[in-house]
Amino acid sequence: MEFSDFCRANGLIVNHSLQYDKWVPTPTVDHPRSNNGRYKFLGEVGWAINWATMDKPATWFADGKTKNSPEIRARINTSNTERKQLADVAADRAASIMECCRLDTHPYLEKKGFEKEQGNVFIKDARKILAIPMRCNSQLVGCQLIDEEGRKKFLHGQVSKGAVFMIGTKGTPIFCEGYATGLSIRDILGKLNLPHVIYICFSASNMELVARSIGRGIVVADNDPNSIGERSAKNTGHPYWISETVGEDFNDYHLKHGTFKASQSLKKLLLSLKNGPQSA
Repeated sequence: MEFSDFCRANGLIVNHSLQYDKWVPTPTVDHPRSNNGRYKFLGEVGWAINWATMDKPATWFADGKTKNSPEIRARINTSNTERKQLADVAADRAASIMECCRLDTHPYLEKKGFEKEQGNVFIKDARKILAIPMRCNSQLVGCQLIDEEGRKKFLHGQVSKGAVFMIGTKGTPIFCEGYATGLSIRDILGKLNLPHVIYICFSASNMELVARSIGRGIVVADNDPNSIGERSAKNTGHPYWISETVGEDFNDYHLKHGTFKASQSLKKLLLSLKNGPQSA
């Protein structure tokens, strides 16, 4: 299999000549309007990752080559060193971005039903950028940036595996993908007066990873067209909520059906903790 075919098999859209020895952002089949994929090509070895469905890059080798080939091992070691360096740079950049932020409203939050919500916002080219800090073991490793149109991106080279944004400090662990979904869950649980810790995980695969590492709680999954949200939820072994409508997440459900119906749906899921894993 050629490397370009390998990228496509992992969901990346590569409609250009391959670039050499750098991480290249690309659209993906599930997110064709954003650069949610990355690849790095070194001739006889390469890597590809789709952030929505994978928690680490998949590795490709040219025909006849394996990870034990001396030249391949040398290139992999070099790549690992470069990834660590990029991760350190990304963490420093995230810290700088967060220092530049001030609490403010944002068009994305308004669109998601939180007109008065204030988030970490900085100004770039006269436009508001919402910054969601991402932490692993309380250490800042990167951030998700959301522009005024709702386009999202991560910092180049940042660590995303295991990275979360948390809301709340005690109570039932609740795992979800998106920031707006987390805010809807927070508002609903606040009205139900139920203590909670919400883990916003930024992707389905990372949600699965984090939920399994915590070992208990509930999952609020996105109903993705490719079903990755529900597959990840099932893989956690936890009770999970998912909309019956394809393409809908809990924030969409909250906006469409209102607080009362959304609260009853989530309350039903919390009660299901007593009866073992099931969908709601």
